[in-house]
Amino acid sequence: MPQPAGPTTLRLAHSGDPDDAFMWWPITGKVMPDGTPWPGHEATPRLDTGPRRYQAVPGDIAVFNRLALADAPYDLSALSVRAYAEVQDRYIITRMGASFGEGYGPRVVAPASDSRDAAAILRDPRAVIAIPGFETSAFLTLGLWLGEDRLRTRSRFVELPFDEIIPCVVSGRAAAGLVIHEGQITFGQASLRSLLDLGEWWQATRHLPLPLGVNAVKRDLDTRLGPGTLAKVANDLGESLAYALAHRDESVAYCMPFAAHNAAKQHMPTPSDATVRQYLDMYVTGLTQNLGDVGLAAILRLLTEGAQAGLCPAPTALDVLG
Repeated sequence: MPQPAGPTTLRLAHSGDPDDAFMWWPITGKVMPDGTPWPGHEATPRLDTGPRRYQAVPGDIAVFNRLALADAPYDLSALSVRAYAEVQDRYIITRMGASFGEGYGPRVVAPASDSRDAAAILRDPRAVIAIPGFETSAFLTLGLWLGEDRLRTRSRFVELPFDEIIPCVVSGRAAAGLVIHEGQITFGQASLRSLLDLGEWWQATRHLPLPLGVNAVKRDLDTRLGPGTLAKVANDLGESLAYALAHRDESVAYCMPFAAHNAAKQHMPTPSDATVRQYLDMYVTGLTQNLGDVGLAAILRLLTEGAQAGLCPAPTALDVLG
């Protein structure tokens, strides 16, 4: 099929947390947390990607997980590793852009006034637990931690947007919450305490980083847009991440409105520059630049165990682009 004439716009859906914003602004141009362009030249991409134009669509990872199942109109999308198992026949993981918890990860948090341990709360059939989505890797990992209790207790889990979980626990509407994104390090500001760090548990028991999110591209791009498109997209993504890392201070400054937006929705103070840098150090790592054999093995382990436990489909098309 011949290449289409003129530029082609590729919609790039990414989580509204700082690490995804950090990675892709050099090819999308800077956008506000609601997806509208920054005024002036800041909205112009820094890198020349030829006829491929990238449109940033920031949002909630749980929403993108559900939209991918419904064949969303996004050519590239951030997805939870758990959700990727559902759409692996239509999307391919890119080597760059994945998120791993390297001895840390999503946390279960509860009010500091509640002295019960994680097992007492999570196995209490009366306790309501707020979660960021049933298709998230965080919930899959929690299901593996729960073991045989996972099915008996599933009805107690309430799915909420990730930025509503901390307020839900603070208000008393949930006994505990499973927090992702910046909430993993800011929960203490809301007088909450950590019951369980799932990334720490996974590392200690599997000796692998915990795979959380991947960047995925629709497999049919070569068919729709011409042979070699997938390879060119992978190259664009790699150059975008490299540029963001080489211009770290500007990239961090760009992330600050995203962090402030998320904090405001959780009724929490605006994170400091140091807090955002701490979060980025956690989730923009060497594995983010190239998931490699270790990252691929970690993804395979999580999905294989999840499938064996009846929590997700088995990984049957786990290949990597780039």
